[in-house]
This record gives sequence, structure tokens and C-alpha cells, in this order.
Amino acid sequence: MDLVIGPLDLSAHVDEALAVQAVAFGLAPDEVAVRHQIVLRHMTYPGARALGATAGGDLVGFVYGMPNDRTHWWSTVVEPYLRANHHDHWLDDAFVITELHVHPAYQNRGIGRSLITTITDGAAEPRSILSAIDTESPARALYRSLGYRDLARQVLFPSAPKPYAVMGAPLPLLRR
Repeated sequence: MDLVIGPLDLSAHVDEALAVQAVAFGLAPDEVAVRHQIVLRHMTYPGARALGATAGGDLVGFVYGMPNDRTHWWSTVVEPYLRANHHDHWLDDAFVITELHVHPAYQNRGIGRSLITTITDGAAEPRSILSAIDTESPARALYRSLGYRDLARQVLFPSAPKPYAVMGAPLPLLRR
């Protein structure tokens, strides 16, 4: 497999990235349309950056994130859950993994691990936070293997059908 991981101009490749996310995460076209605008807005935030994984010139995975800002929507939703668990300090000086998706045909090859470790290696913040569906899954197992731990569970996002867990890890992430 001729796989290349490198910087991704996510604003220019948002449709390709969302096509990967739609297949990996099971998104309907209307959900993709909503996320399109969200991704474009996120990429205007200070410090936002993205990486892509390409195979044969096709985008097969991507990750993007940014330094956390307590005024951003995601932070305002998760803050009460983190505060209830005495973990709200994790919202300060943290790099947020906003999205990480790998096309199912390319999963279980270390691509997700490479994407998340590479993007966090470039973070100036001392820790990373993210949210993932609150169920035992390969994604959650990956995050745990990198040093992420549960900071809050059963986090409810408006319009999300399933609860999420917020996870955090000190940087640099563990290597195994």
C-alpha cells in the first residue's frame, strides 16, 4: 500500500474528507451537508490544522483539530459534564481532536494511530481531548492505547442519537 500521511488543506478537500467520514461514521446526506459548513468554519479558527492519509492519490483518512477554546460550542456542551467529574481543567491548554476518520476499507492498518499521533506531535498544548461515542469500539480501544482516559461519560450532544465519552491524554501520546 502506497500510503502517505501529510498536511491537508481541509477547506479545499472538505467534500473528499466528508465522503470518508460519511462511510466511516454512517452519515446521511443531510448530515454531511450540515458538517460541511461546520468544517469550513472550524478551519478558520486560530491554530486549526488537518492531516490526510492518501493511498494511490485518494484520501482514505483524515484528522483535524485545534487548540481548545472554552467559548466554542463543543466546550460549552462538555464543560458541565467535565466539571461534575472535577475534570473541567482539561478544557484549558488542550488540543482538541475534532474529527478522526478512516475509510472502512483501510481500517486496522495503523492509519488512525499515525494520523492522531502525528497531529498531536505538532501541538504546543500539554494535553489532548476528544469525544467518541460512549461504547466499546475499536476507536475507543485505539484512544486508550495512546493514553487517553475517560474524563466524562454519557455526554449528550444536541441532535446526537447516542451518548458520547470525553477522553483526555497528556502529550506526547503513548507509543506502542
